[in-house]
Amino acid sequence: MHLVTAIIKPFKLEEVREALSQAGVQGITVTEVKGFGRQKGHTELYRGAEYVVDFLPKLKVEAAVPAALLDGAIEAIEQAARTGKIGDGKIFVTALQQVIRIRTGESGEQAL
Repeated sequence: MHLVTAIIKPFKLEEVREALSQAGVQGITVTEVKGFGRQKGHTELYRGAEYVVDFLPKLKVEAAVPAALLDGAIEAIEQAARTGKIGDGKIFVTALQQVIRIRTGESGEQAL
């Protein structure tokens, strides 16, 4: 089992959610986050005053994925989140040692 964490542009959420669903991923968690990478933020004009936006709004999408679905989930996120422009985001994959469903006590892949 793996935890797939993707940082994406907010307007790409619905496409990513749909792509993951089609890839067989049954559940995701979405968190609004702010950050920067190579973009290093940007300047904006508001009411005639220019100001620097250091942290850009992004979404963090997390999904616990069985090993059999891992490659498909990664590919689904890549294709759905890609705009071809800087700031498309990143995908991080970490190993999950244990998953437990609180309601039933199921563990492992049965808990996903």
